[in-house]
Amino acid sequence: MKTEKEKMLAEGLYNAGHLSLVEERRRARQLTRLFNQTTEEQKTYRVELLKQLFKQTGEKLYIEPTFKCDYGKNITIGENFYANFDCIILDVAEVEIGNNVLFAPKVGLYTASHPIDATVRNSGLELGKRIKIGNNVWMGANASVNPGVTIGDNTIIGSGSVVTKNIPANVIATGNPCKVIRSITEEDQRQWQEAEDAYWRELEV
Repeated sequence: MKTEKEKMLAEGLYNAGHLSLVEERRRARQLTRLFNQTTEEQKTYRVELLKQLFKQTGEKLYIEPTFKCDYGKNITIGENFYANFDCIILDVAEVEIGNNVLFAPKVGLYTASHPIDATVRNSGLELGKRIKIGNNVWMGANASVNPGVTIGDNTIIGSGSVVTKNIPANVIATGNPCKVIRSITEEDQRQWQEAEDAYWRELEV
């Protein structure tokens, strides 16, 4: 028979009140409380706490306090991750975040869900669906990602978006519900690369 955690990570109905899951959430609360109480002089300690909290991370990550999550151990983060203030990740299902990902303030990833049927919902059983964020993704302020969503590589999600369905790679998407506005083009890449080149040339003068 599967444990409640195994049911949860398999994206089936599970009992969130089971003592084993309560204990795991308590551990996450302790670590996030310690993290959120750190000062700017404790950057190394902050990273140590995050590495204890998460399932896996790259070598370079930076999260501005405050940060909150359910379990932490269901979150995998790639290299060069940055999250601004007040990020929330509800990780009752697995959350995978790629390399070079930027979160503006108040970004939320919410794998948690509840049964549609009220009788089942009122029984206390819950479920979750995994979220995957690709490489080089930029999430605007107050963007929310719903259960089961995948966001493709290089994509930009506009501020205030509510992402209810998968978003492909190499696009700009925004809105509630979030929809693709346009593709990121070679012309976009050319213009920004020229701007970057000009920046570095100016520093050499």
